[in-house]
Amino acid sequence: MIYFTGDTHFADSRVLRIDRRPFPDMASHDVTLIRNWNEIVGPQDDIWHLGDVMSFRGGDCDQLLSMLNGRKHLIIGNNDPPTTTEARGWASVQHYKEMTLDDHLLILCHYPFRTWNKMGKKSINLHGHSHGRLKPLPRQYDVGVDGHGLRPVSLEALLSTKRAL
Repeated sequence: MIYFTGDTHFADSRVLRIDRRPFPDMASHDVTLIRNWNEIVGPQDDIWHLGDVMSFRGGDCDQLLSMLNGRKHLIIGNNDPPTTTEARGWASVQHYKEMTLDDHLLILCHYPFRTWNKMGKKSINLHGHSHGRLKPLPRQYDVGVDGHGLRPVSLEALLSTKRAL
């Protein structure tokens, strides 16, 4: 199985204030996000994290990654320091990725696009960065945790939302 997520912002207290995530402190935030991740993602699953993983103050990214199920791929976000991008726990690290899944061409980037490759041929843009606050274009989905109950999401779940392709 393949899952997508983004904007976890582990150890970044700004999300409690700016994004109004419902936690009294970062410890409970991080424990909940780890639990939610591991309830969905199995050890043999692939998960694409579309950026903004954790604060540089959060400690050892490899330690965090070892607590999370799955083969983890990073699409670099604007808040991903070298301590995150250079962690050994990633199966791959890049700024942009095109992949085909279930006969859909997916365009993955931390940032949402106004236009993207093969947009007119029904490709799909998956992104993070906007924390669920950006009105999407058709075939564009914010995979960040803020819009998905603080959990990773599958392509099937995204495509089953009310927005038609």
